[in-house]
Amino acid sequence: MTDVLTSAGRLETTIADPAIDVAALGEILLGQWADIRRQARELAGRSEMHKVEGLNHTEHRERTFGQLKFLVENKAVHRAFPARTGGSDDHGGNVAGFEELVTADPSLQIKAGVQWGLFGSAVMHLGTAEHQDKWLPGIMSLEIPGCFAMTEIGHGSDVASIATTATFDPAADEFVINTPFSAAWKEFIGNAAVDGLAAVVFAQLITKGVNHGVHAFYVDLRDPATKEFLPGVGGKDDGIKGGLNGIDNGRLHFSGVRIPRTNLLNRYGRVDAGGSYSSPIASPGRRFFTMLGTLVQGRVSLDGAAVAASKVALKIAVQYASERRQFNSSSDTAEECLLDYQRQQRRLLPRLATTYAASFAHEQLLAKFDGVFSGANDTDADRQDLETLAAALKSMSTWHALDTLQECREACGGAGFMIENRFSSLRADLDVYTTFEGDNTVLLQLVAKRLLTDYGKEFRNVDFGVLARYAFNQAADLTLHKTGLRQVAQFVADTGSVQKSVLALRDEDGQRALLTDRIQTMVAEVAGSLKDAAKLPQPKAAGIFNQHQHELIEAAQAHAELLQWEAFTEGLGQIEDAGTKEVLTWLRDLFGLGLIDKHLSWYLMNGRISMQRARTVGGYLNRLLVKIRPHALDLVDAFGYGPEHLRATIASGIEKSRQDEAAEYFRRQRASGSAPMDEKVLLLKQKAAAKATRYKYS
Repeated sequence: MTDVLTSAGRLETTIADPAIDVAALGEILLGQWADIRRQARELAGRSEMHKVEGLNHTEHRERTFGQLKFLVENKAVHRAFPARTGGSDDHGGNVAGFEELVTADPSLQIKAGVQWGLFGSAVMHLGTAEHQDKWLPGIMSLEIPGCFAMTEIGHGSDVASIATTATFDPAADEFVINTPFSAAWKEFIGNAAVDGLAAVVFAQLITKGVNHGVHAFYVDLRDPATKEFLPGVGGKDDGIKGGLNGIDNGRLHFSGVRIPRTNLLNRYGRVDAGGSYSSPIASPGRRFFTMLGTLVQGRVSLDGAAVAASKVALKIAVQYASERRQFNSSSDTAEECLLDYQRQQRRLLPRLATTYAASFAHEQLLAKFDGVFSGANDTDADRQDLETLAAALKSMSTWHALDTLQECREACGGAGFMIENRFSSLRADLDVYTTFEGDNTVLLQLVAKRLLTDYGKEFRNVDFGVLARYAFNQAADLTLHKTGLRQVAQFVADTGSVQKSVLALRDEDGQRALLTDRIQTMVAEVAGSLKDAAKLPQPKAAGIFNQHQHELIEAAQAHAELLQWEAFTEGLGQIEDAGTKEVLTWLRDLFGLGLIDKHLSWYLMNGRISMQRARTVGGYLNRLLVKIRPHALDLVDAFGYGPEHLRATIASGIEKSRQDEAAEYFRRQRASGSAPMDEKVLLLKQKAAAKATRYKYS
């Protein structure tokens, strides 16, 4: 509020427009590991770390491998490893710093992820102290460049069904690794084509004629001196890809490759010299998911990297839209700023809101990850929560990043298509983020199954009377909605009061209720359809599940959206500055109402919103855009990325210089009186003169 002296001499208090404290908001966005993020951004801003456009894939690979050495020299990638091997046991900080590398070059980020986040982490989390002490120093120093050989051509995300085998030979005290057919070749393996000297290979462990399921084995691939494959190991270069061409992806296969029994990474499963198998986890299924759960770091880091890429894209696009002018619809002399057009606001600002939501959600995911892997909160329930949260958020943020990069590219017109302005290059590199470390659609099925499991647990120990009342209430609720009774009641409440309708939707509790109700209803409906599937023969049960796969994935997406909305809402609680909080609340409402608008057909068909109230959603979204528009630059500046991270010509201030130059040119021309007359103006003058002549002689 501001005290203003009026013309009558009275002192009046006026409410000033809110302003954002950019520095304070930036600190909140940096999160718990702010100092590490700053260090990582300083490193990512150095020119020797940047992607050089136009290199062929061989040159790009060589540059990226050299950049890995630079990371080692600057101790940038070892934070998660044990202190006794030179790390700092900082799991959350390690991911926070690692994901910032995407601003330098996504190829660098992913190749570093292969070396230390997958290969190194597999040795650390699936091996014992002996394995760590033997191999981690070389992995950390890059003396042992390595591969994470899990995915097979024939099974993709279905890791449990991979066909590579590791059969124990007790006479030699060795495992024999075999690829039985071409569909079992390890595919799209980073470092496999050129650089990898060793690999953690996932294979079915067979001993004494029993298959104990998928386990991890340390396997040497190449002679360090010649870089040639060792006997029995073969491979193929994947060549040029749609993006990430700084990574030497390739295929691997094995024919009778023998490794010592001690090369089994045996934290969760051991084989003694006699060939007997033992495990601290009796259930094969639980053992498998426990092993895979230790490798969730990849999904967590991809979520953060996708959010970072979205921030960079929006900073470039909003900066450009704030400076570029085109068409003079409201003035005879001045052209309109692109960001003042409603359609441009519709393109950029809702995606900005989603990026803020994804950013707050990622910080919560990172804290959950650190809690589990630091041991502070490491129960089975915590690990299951982490797995579900990572699957949900990684899916949403990687899809959002691609959508944001494409929309920002189009919003910048032809300039956005230029490689120098980053959009096309970043989009090509991030494309595969949606399908590696778990295909997004498959990950959402994992989330959906967890929702169904939790739903079932709610009724596991209740008596018949409770179940009967629940079934009755569900049926009554469905009848109420389908008959339109609730719609009629809401319509009566809404009639004549559009403002009341809007207030109900923009209210925090109202948004939460609508978003939560949609998930609960969808899960309940699918659960009801699947409740008898377990009693049926397997083919029929699978058929019923398949019939409802789409609804399951829709429910999982709705759950992920609610997670982001809740994280954004909780993030508002961290903001102390009143102006910043007000603007961020508008942005949260833009995100929440945008979700309701996106799924408006569901809310209408299921009677959750009346037609009268539904009509208010679009109008209120437009009013939010107008409120947020003056703060758009501050909101993207708070991301904290400088010119060294953006590296986009159109975000360098050059457009403002061009526009200022053009405006000054036309101003001087008008002032001099030498400007040529526009033909339309001439015609108007001629018509006016002719009219005056007719009037004179009439």
